[in-house]
Amino acid sequence: MKGELTGGCLCGAVRYTLRDGFRLNPYACHCTDCQSRTGSAFSEHMLFTLADLDISGDLDAGEYDQPSGAHSRIFGCARCKARIYAVNDSRDGLASLRCGTLDDSASFVPSAHLWVRSKQRWIRLPEDAKAMDEQPRSSEDWVAFVGIAGR
Repeated sequence: MKGELTGGCLCGAVRYTLRDGFRLNPYACHCTDCQSRTGSAFSEHMLFTLADLDISGDLDAGEYDQPSGAHSRIFGCARCKARIYAVNDSRDGLASLRCGTLDDSASFVPSAHLWVRSKQRWIRLPEDAKAMDEQPRSSEDWVAFVGIAGR
């Protein structure tokens, strides 16, 4: 989890490097919003410091208000529409990377599972998985539950 990470969109028009810096361990989100946005059963994210991201290529953004009231913006490739990262107004300076866009995405295993109360019934979590019915409510709770990468 430590060190420089690289990735990009499906068509290759957008490429990024995430410099080594503050980031949380990746986690799986099983909320119905993520299910609708991805067309899948869950999405895998990793919170990081936005200033550590170098990105090239033409991006566009979508916006929506989350059930929590936070205003969110999702950035992705203007050509293939693959989502790369999201920001919201409740996490100043942080962003949420879509881990499936990493060049080595298969090596990233979720450290925790959030919103398991709305996960698809056919998904079976590992017995030792950290799981939460909803999500952490404060920055301190996020760090405590998901964990800082490399620690």
